[in-house]
Amino acid sequence: MPHALITGANRGLGLEHVRQLLQRGWTVTAAVRDPQGAADLKSLDPGDGRLRIEAYDASDPGAAKALQSKVSGPLDIVFANAGVMSRAGFGSAAGEDFITAMQINAQAPLALAEAFADQVARSQLKVIALQSTRMGSIADNTSGGMYAYRASKAALNAVGKSLSIDLKPKGVIVLILHPGWVKTDMGGPGGQLTVTESVEGQLDLIARANPAMSGRFFHVSGQDLPW
Repeated sequence: MPHALITGANRGLGLEHVRQLLQRGWTVTAAVRDPQGAADLKSLDPGDGRLRIEAYDASDPGAAKALQSKVSGPLDIVFANAGVMSRAGFGSAAGEDFITAMQINAQAPLALAEAFADQVARSQLKVIALQSTRMGSIADNTSGGMYAYRASKAALNAVGKSLSIDLKPKGVIVLILHPGWVKTDMGGPGGQLTVTESVEGQLDLIARANPAMSGRFFHVSGQDLPW
């Protein structure tokens, strides 16, 4: 039975990833900051042991190693989905929010990859997926602003590219994904895709992942995006 680890699984895209993977018969380890308060996540439990909920705080540098000690066996997918958005613009962008965004959006996914790469390499699918955004594209930035969010996601893209090179000998495929503009708490009500549509597209990309896709930056539609 395939096994996926999803961080930030208590709401939005992460929660939908858990729902769809459970529907497909997967075992899912859902990592969230507050397992006791994750009512929506608990409501997905099929009651057959396939949903495992673990504590994970992406702002804690030691969280990935602590999580790894609780998750055994091969992992077909490790999806670094947990993230934070800061809308601070010029004049107020260089404060603590910038440091926090770098920690959660870039350092934490790298720590996850370091902690779980060997378990991913022992699986059949061998995918590490990074939840990025088109706003992390330097070439595509035509509107400025949102410094912490843009910079941290650009850093995540750089992390993903290096991971694809360093983990190639292990056969691990690293996908850097833009989910589209999605109707979530983070994306807002003006999104063009539902959460269901976005996750279906992401899981389709993951299902057909191959070494030629590793280290590339994909729109949920499958289109390559510019760095």
